[in-house]
Amino acid sequence: MTVGILALQGDFEKHAAMLERIGTPYREVRKVADLASVDALIIPGGESTTIGRLMARYGLDVAIRERAQQGMPIYGTCAGMILLAKEIAGSSQERLGLMDIAVIRNAFGSQIESFEADLPFKPFADRPVRAVFIRAPIVSRVGVEVEILSEFNGKVVAVQQGKLLATAFHPELTDDERVHRYFLSLIEQRV
Repeated sequence: MTVGILALQGDFEKHAAMLERIGTPYREVRKVADLASVDALIIPGGESTTIGRLMARYGLDVAIRERAQQGMPIYGTCAGMILLAKEIAGSSQERLGLMDIAVIRNAFGSQIESFEADLPFKPFADRPVRAVFIRAPIVSRVGVEVEILSEFNGKVVAVQQGKLLATAFHPELTDDERVHRYFLSLIEQRV
């Protein structure tokens, strides 16, 4: 299996380093042809407006939606969560709209208010995950098919809808491989 990492803007290199550490083959996705050769996709953190515009410019938005409808697992971190959401508070920016969630961008404040926290993460009852929040969104509404995987101070910060996974935080900036490994397990599942 090969995991694609959307490499238009953002911290895609950190996801690549995590996949290398796990031993999972990956490919940087910059055009539709790249997407055709991967089994799953990670949408990294970065500037969601910029990533959304570039996806639309290169036709990746349509191609990603088609692959998602065919059952391709997709994991979005931070900006990736925003791009997966159906609704973005106060914004009409480009998005994939694949997850039945509403998000609020920069819900924890600006870059200087970035922080780390240990959070419970539903798939891992044994110990919390280390979460790095950088200008992170929160989920303000979840649809009936969306499962809440983690909260911070009563705010939803990780969700799953079928083979779509989204976290407001950046596990790729830690040494904890569990969230990425959990995402990889979705590739094997038949839904």
